[in-house]
Amino acid sequence: MGIFSIELFEELEKLEPDLRRAFIKILKTIEKNLGEVVKKEDFLELKRAVEVLTEKLNVLTEKVEALAQAQAKTEEEIRKLAEGLRKTREDLDKLRKDFGGFSRSMSYAFENEAYRNLPRFLKEKHGIEILERFVRTEIQEEEINFFARGKRNGKEVYIVGEATLRLEENKKDFERTFKELERKVEAVKKELGEVEVVKLIVTHFAKRSALKLAQEKGIIVAQSFEW
Repeated sequence: MGIFSIELFEELEKLEPDLRRAFIKILKTIEKNLGEVVKKEDFLELKRAVEVLTEKLNVLTEKVEALAQAQAKTEEEIRKLAEGLRKTREDLDKLRKDFGGFSRSMSYAFENEAYRNLPRFLKEKHGIEILERFVRTEIQEEEINFFARGKRNGKEVYIVGEATLRLEENKKDFERTFKELERKVEAVKKELGEVEVVKLIVTHFAKRSALKLAQEKGIIVAQSFEW
């Protein structure tokens, strides 16, 4: 039977089909090239190699199964984490809406107080007499927090104001408030023509550096404690 003994066939039958075909191909090559019969010791060595390979495959299979279980557990933990994050986001959205409502209410209350006190403040501090009461209005699709017609040094002026709870010393924050005010001033000029506009920022409190920046840009700052 050459290299293919009955004992060898019996052992090969125990192997997986792919592994069996591979060994048969190897054995045929050996038989063709060497023309020798495989010794029992060679066969046993081959058998041990197969056993070692099988054991390694079993270990690898166990590791893959353990990894799959760990992955499944990780996916479950990720799912729970995602669910927790979703709930947290919903809670934050609700809190943001509640706080936004509170902030708007606080802002409107502050502005209403300012409407009553600004005429006296502007007359005493800046010599501006208000001819028509302050209103919140919209001009050229721009919402203007404080708008009124007045008179300074016998000349008609229009007061255009922006409200902010705090006027910070951070130059970036100030520039943002200033640009909003400038945009509203331009809207008024576009609507009424080249009228003289008094720029006004109404706030609870302004930092010294912010007051300096406002003064450089010709903006009147009215702080709530001043009226």
